[in-house]
Amino acid sequence: MTTTHALPVTVAVARRTDPARTSEMVAWMRAGTALAEAFPGFLGSGWVRSAPGSGEWHIIYRFADHETLRRWEESPQRHWWLSSAQGIVEHTRVERRTGIEGWFDPPREHVETVPVSAEPAVPPPSPPRWKQAVTIWLAFFPLSLTATLLTSRFLPGVPLAGRVLLMTLTLTPLMTYLVLPRITRALHWWLHGQPPPWRLAR
Repeated sequence: MTTTHALPVTVAVARRTDPARTSEMVAWMRAGTALAEAFPGFLGSGWVRSAPGSGEWHIIYRFADHETLRRWEESPQRHWWLSSAQGIVEHTRVERRTGIEGWFDPPREHVETVPVSAEPAVPPPSPPRWKQAVTIWLAFFPLSLTATLLTSRFLPGVPLAGRVLLMTLTLTPLMTYLVLPRITRALHWWLHGQPPPWRLAR
């Protein structure tokens, strides 16, 4: 039986730094990625700034399950990496998601201290599954069509199984690390039932 612990886990973290130290921030994040890549279960990572010139960064990394994520988070390598940014980087928010929803949900505020009388925060709902499916299809269809045309033209002598193997080995990382994160950011307003950005700009 499949359990939550057997599903991939996506961690979204917001961190803040002085915009003047952008080069140091990028180098620090790349160093963390290089360390995480050596751990079994690491599936990829990425980051984006909130806006040009902003000091707030949104960082996403993904592990195969909770156990592999725990090994990374409790590792001496990660503790050293985090301590190396003291005085440069401020940790502000963190959010964990299990399964494919990790690509669709934005990070939420993580409150360290909550008054006893305060009502617990209600997390925003995940996008409807049909919207998630449409988004994945929009990302996968052009990639699949392009790969099919290219392999048919340049590798006509390769058996079908070999072409499919090559396509899946190529398309899977492209979908995971490049296309899906970009299209979910572009369609964030639609996924979460918000007004289109061009209406807000009026």
